[in-house]
Amino acid sequence: VQLQASGGGLVQAGGSLRLSCTLSRRTFRRTIMGWFRQSPGKEREFVAAIDLSGGSTDYADSVKGRFAISRDNAKNTAYLQMNSLTPEDTAVYYCAADGTLIRSSWSNAAQYDHWGQGTLVTVSS
Repeated sequence: VQLQASGGGLVQAGGSLRLSCTLSRRTFRRTIMGWFRQSPGKEREFVAAIDLSGGSTDYADSVKGRFAISRDNAKNTAYLQMNSLTPEDTAVYYCAADGTLIRSSWSNAAQYDHWGQGTLVTVSS
């Protein structure tokens, strides 16, 4: 199982970026997808997660109303649309996948079996 994250880059505060994460797995539609981020000197933190069908999502309080997670099962791809970015959003963003998580575990990084390589998002002030 391989996850390929992309879409990071440098953006000014107030701008937007869309991250993508493609899973090389036919069972993508049976996989919970999550996004996490890690800033220098900080622990990896939960950003967002989405269920198998895309009908249920969860977000960290810090990104609610600004970020949106979605998925396209036909393309084996999950997305993270990030709007109104601030310098505090600067981090390496990781996508993660797992086929067995219950909703209460979505925000727990240790529960995910598969991780992408990370994509750097830098927000300038």
